[in-house]
Amino acid sequence: MSLYNYISVIGGLAFFLFGMTVLSSGLKKVAGDRLESVLKKMTDNPLKGLMFGAVITIAMQSSSALTVMLVGLVNSGIMALAQTVGIIMGSNIGTTLTAWILSLSGVQTDNVLLLMLKPEYFSPVLALVGVILIMGGKDDKKKNLGYVLIGFSVLMHGMNWMSDSLSPLADMPEFTSILTAFDNPLLGVLIGTVFTGVIQSSAASVGVLQALSLTGHISYGVAIPIIMGQNIGTCVTALISSIGVSKNAKRVSVIHISFNVIGTAIGLVIYFICRGLFQLTVFDEMITPFAIAAFHSAFNIMTTLILLPFSKHLVYIVEHLIKKDNAKTAFLDERLLVSPAIAVTECRKKTMEVLNVSVEGVSKAMAMLESYDENTKDELRQLEVDVDGMVEGCNQFLIRLSSKEISNRESIVVANMLHALGDMERISDYSLNLISVAKKVNKSTIEIRNEIWSLVSPLIMELNHILEMTRLVYVEGDAKKASEIIEETDKLIQKIKKVKKSDLKLLRNGEGYAESSVYISDYLSVLRRITEHSQNIAESLI
Repeated sequence: MSLYNYISVIGGLAFFLFGMTVLSSGLKKVAGDRLESVLKKMTDNPLKGLMFGAVITIAMQSSSALTVMLVGLVNSGIMALAQTVGIIMGSNIGTTLTAWILSLSGVQTDNVLLLMLKPEYFSPVLALVGVILIMGGKDDKKKNLGYVLIGFSVLMHGMNWMSDSLSPLADMPEFTSILTAFDNPLLGVLIGTVFTGVIQSSAASVGVLQALSLTGHISYGVAIPIIMGQNIGTCVTALISSIGVSKNAKRVSVIHISFNVIGTAIGLVIYFICRGLFQLTVFDEMITPFAIAAFHSAFNIMTTLILLPFSKHLVYIVEHLIKKDNAKTAFLDERLLVSPAIAVTECRKKTMEVLNVSVEGVSKAMAMLESYDENTKDELRQLEVDVDGMVEGCNQFLIRLSSKEISNRESIVVANMLHALGDMERISDYSLNLISVAKKVNKSTIEIRNEIWSLVSPLIMELNHILEMTRLVYVEGDAKKASEIIEETDKLIQKIKKVKKSDLKLLRNGEGYAESSVYISDYLSVLRRITEHSQNIAESLI
């Protein structure tokens, strides 16, 4: 091989990995909402998790990315460890799809229709369609589909480039002698593990092996151990991502690597029995890209079928290997950013939590006007501190999320959440203002307290109703009901203004208490601010 061939192989691999990245990114955007709905259906049933894991991996085109996301979900307390086992097993099956597509490049025929099955024939057409969708598409779905097609075409171009550059190896005796060293199955497993760990993609690693097989010098005996090693190498990304997380989250990556190591150990035992005991001649035959894809799928399916019934035992073993610590779960783990669609969904759940705590604090603060309590005051101060921490966590996460490649729809949702979080935080802040006024009122005479309560209590009841509506509507995301809240808040603001004017008129006429008027004015101003922030949250949903 010449220097040009070596450079071409590197270039082909670069195109392959870039195409894989574009394809994966496009697929995640196209399947964003579906990924969200799949996550909602996850249960403790490993068989169901198995199917979901396969589906999500096909959508993301990366079992490593899925495992990283699972680490984030467990570290955030969103998922239980047991739920991840079936999903991890399913991801190993889902990741084999790419190998099947790449195996079509080995189709040899003179039939025009069958030739169109070869990726090098139809990928240029897909590239053209992709460019048209990107340049002419008016909505995100069409453009994202265009990126999927472009990514696939670039991936296939890189595969063909590698295959063409590696073809001179077929005439090199040195290459054949090197391959005889790989005939050692343990060395083959090691090579597959290291190479996949370096490029952090089992699909790309299998693609390179398929390209090498086109030289006609890769035997079954050489390829099979390498494929088994590739399954271990794909765990490297998850292991790296588990650095700095809770021990419960670390267990996810340990389950992933344990599953693949056990599967490889079982595979090697069968390999030694078939090759050493039965001396099957098939191991000396040359393997094809199609056969690589077939074995890749068969091996992963076999491993899954063997270990799926023992999924609970696997969790038990890992839990005893890694003792659970007392570390708090992350509020929003940055590993969720691997899938922006899921990150948006989980961040919205946390935003709902912020609103719930804010409403709870304000409702308790308003109740203190009638019955003031120092213990409740301390509790509400802590709630306000908790809200500030949650808002800060959400804001930082949303800022990082907005820098990712997200759809226009997701960009709008992110922007609305950022604005709504500001209003939620202000609502929580005003609970302290309400407490301050309530404390002063509590020290006043019974006549003043009765006068204030008679004027303010109807408004408190209405505001409580609006806050409850806001909380429910924000969860449902119902724009129609949000419009109703806006109408209700407008009416309440007018009532607050009216009460304020009436109290001022009574004071001018010498019929009220100056002290109560000051307290009423302060209290009504806070109620109005809370009402306006509730209105802003409702407007963010329209």
